[in-house]
Amino acid sequence: MDNFVITVGRQMGSGGRELGRLLAERLNAEFFDKKLLLEAAQESGLIPELMERDDERGPGLFSGAMAFTMGLMSQVSVDCSSGHDAVYRAQSEVIRRLGQEKNCVIVGRTADYVLRDHPRCINIFVSAPEDECVKRLLSRGDRQTESEARAMVRKINKLRASYYNFYTDRQWGMASSYDLTVNSALMPMEELADFVADYVRRRLGKDYKI
Repeated sequence: MDNFVITVGRQMGSGGRELGRLLAERLNAEFFDKKLLLEAAQESGLIPELMERDDERGPGLFSGAMAFTMGLMSQVSVDCSSGHDAVYRAQSEVIRRLGQEKNCVIVGRTADYVLRDHPRCINIFVSAPEDECVKRLLSRGDRQTESEARAMVRKINKLRASYYNFYTDRQWGMASSYDLTVNSALMPMEELADFVADYVRRRLGKDYKI
């Protein structure tokens, strides 16, 4: 594998997706976020709506071990867990193929863990203070009020953490799980992208003309 991969984990509203796009432009790499879902759906034969619904969401509260512990194990809970697992496997297969074939930036979906054995994979996590994340959601019109935006930030972060922690042996958002963690509120996004791109170039070395 002569290509490189940048993975971007991110808190909701931190601008991780925007940073990923800017990095892809600066490093002449392809960018994958929701696009990855579509590819996984097409290749696996899963219903696209199922891929969308279960995107970065782990099995529900009453599936798997939790349901067994409470004596509630049923075909419904098994099917729920199996559905999530099928979506995760489909996405992971696409991530592994991309990691073998091309220079790319992949946002979320435990790509850092899926590609943990890739020799040229650099893993980044983007965070920001909650107030800044709320402001970003409001500025792009994702929610109409501050209370709605704050609730969305907290809910999505919990879902992402649950998903990541369930499918990996790492901790979502913990610095030791990544190569570089950045606070997107400390400098303009364009400058942050320049900084991270320079870090990537230094990590990859002189052999990479990017």
